[in-house]
Amino acid sequence: MKEPRTIIIEPLQTEKSMNQIGRLRAYSFCVALDSNKIEIRGALEKIYSGIKIAHVRTVRVKGKTRQFRVRLARQSDWKKAIVTLTEESKPIEGF
Repeated sequence: MKEPRTIIIEPLQTEKSMNQIGRLRAYSFCVALDSNKIEIRGALEKIYSGIKIAHVRTVRVKGKTRQFRVRLARQSDWKKAIVTLTEESKPIEGF
């Protein structure tokens, strides 16, 4: 199995994800493109001890095309994981 820190790249802190934390107990993370739901669940349980995950949803986000002067450039594709915690789980610290 891969190292947990190579699977979970960073937490996503956007306005929508902060709203989901309060209402749905759902946290968003930027994860490696080649990771699957089972690896994401295991990595999060190792990094944040004491949490219990109800389910994991993943979304593959396509990179946008940007224009820099006369040249077109494309941002990299990335993967987002939305993790929902169970009711008896404690919240993730650091959000």
